[in-house]
Order: sequence, then C-alpha cells, then structure tokens
Amino acid sequence: MADINATEAVIRPETPADAAGIETLLGHAFGPGRFVKVSERVREFARYRPDLSFCALAGAEVVGVVRLWDIHVGPDRALFLGPLAVHSGRRLDGLGGRLVERAGAAADALGEGPILLVGDPPYFRRFGYDAGATAGVRLPGPVDPRRVLARGAAGPMAGPVRA
Repeated sequence: MADINATEAVIRPETPADAAGIETLLGHAFGPGRFVKVSERVREFARYRPDLSFCALAGAEVVGVVRLWDIHVGPDRALFLGPLAVHSGRRLDGLGGRLVERAGAAADALGEGPILLVGDPPYFRRFGYDAGATAGVRLPGPVDPRRVLARGAAGPMAGPVRA
C-alpha cells in the first residue's frame, strides 16, 4: 500500500469504481453526523453531476473528493458544492483547494454557475466564494447565514433551494 502522505495525489474525474473509497473517506472526515447536516438535505433531492465531480488518489487510495450537484435557488439554476473531503494526512498540502479549483474550472468550462455551498468563509474566500449574494437563499434546514457562500452569482440569489 502506498504512503498516502508521500505519494503525489492525482486529481481525476470521479468514477463509480471510486464509491467505496469515497464513502470510507467521508466516514472518516465527517463521521455519522454528516447525515444530519443541511448540506445532506440538499444532496437528497439535488441531481448529482459526475461530470463536475472529482477525486484525488494517492496510489489506489481515495484521499480527496469534491462533488457538484444541480439545484435551483428560487427560479434560477445553480450548482451546489459538497461534500469536499480530504484525508487527514493530506489536509495541509493544498489538496482541498486544488479540488475546489478543479470543480469550479470544470463548471466554468461548461458555462455553469453560480456555485453555492455551506462552508467556512475564510477558507472558501480565496476561491471567490462569499456571502454577498446569498442573504435570500433558503436552505432545507437551519444554517448560519454567514456560512452560505456563492461564487459567480450575477446578483442576489433568493428563494428556496430545490431540485
């Protein structure tokens, strides 16, 4: 087995064969509490976009993942980012940022956007995400509005998040 801390991570599109490795990574990264988060409520009804979802592998082991999902905010189309997870041994090498950038670039290349997420403002700000356009977004559960972030919004986003 490769040393995931020493092996260069390769980012590539997610495939169905990655499912078990991704579930293991998500379990370690978020624990069983991930199933009660508002982001999980969104993923229950949103349409998964495998063409905009990526994983990072060190050898054969999945060490990172980012997924995008089709949603609407009110009447407007958008994407939802999450989960973003990185193996604990790789959190300081910028892998999470590279995954966020790769997913955003893929969405941009297809003319998709804006991208909405629930996350840490200081972390995501460097990738162009902020709460400036999200005050009117209504997610399916309670969430700190300062953590509802978007990038690429042409104006204020308003309404319920739905399929």
